[in-house]
Amino acid sequence: MPHLSLTDFVDVVSASGTPKATKIRQVKTRPTYSPAIDFWKPLREAIMETHTRGLPKGNLDLVLAGLTDRKKLTAYPPAIAGYKKWWGRSALQWFAPPSALYTAYGVDVSVNPELGLRVNGVPHIIKLYFKETTLTKNRVDIITYLMTAQLTQGVPGGCAMAVLDVRRGHLIVPAGAPPDLSAVLDAELAYVAALWPRL
Repeated sequence: MPHLSLTDFVDVVSASGTPKATKIRQVKTRPTYSPAIDFWKPLREAIMETHTRGLPKGNLDLVLAGLTDRKKLTAYPPAIAGYKKWWGRSALQWFAPPSALYTAYGVDVSVNPELGLRVNGVPHIIKLYFKETTLTKNRVDIITYLMTAQLTQGVPGGCAMAVLDVRRGHLIVPAGAPPDLSAVLDAELAYVAALWPRL
């Protein structure tokens, strides 16, 4: 059964024509996940640890001390600065975010936000976006729609589903999903299911 991360699925939906098929091929043929090749893993874990342990935002700077990869040494500081900018003077309290699978046409999509935070008392489930490319409304809508569809049971009432553009320090909480987005996403999964065995 094909299995895609939420990020992979958003990339597939956002592409058209040949690049869409290319992205599906990349997902199918890439090596099994390894922490060693997960570029953002140290920073993602540092952010989560900082909140689970109730540490100050300065704790995020410590992740830089252990880095030797030049690409990380270039990419991490602006991401840390953006995250700290978003944090600002807000009171943040951790809760464990839920995760789930969105499944249609025999294709699984992992819906796995990194953060559950009460931001000044308001619960938010947050997916982190680290990429340098601009975060589009379409991507935010897909991510928050799937989070809303799969994760609303068992979370605090009035919980906001959000995407944090880490580099820019901008938390995005859309008002609602566009009409027919559910049908569009299911059609995309049908496309993945049809193409997968042929790649």
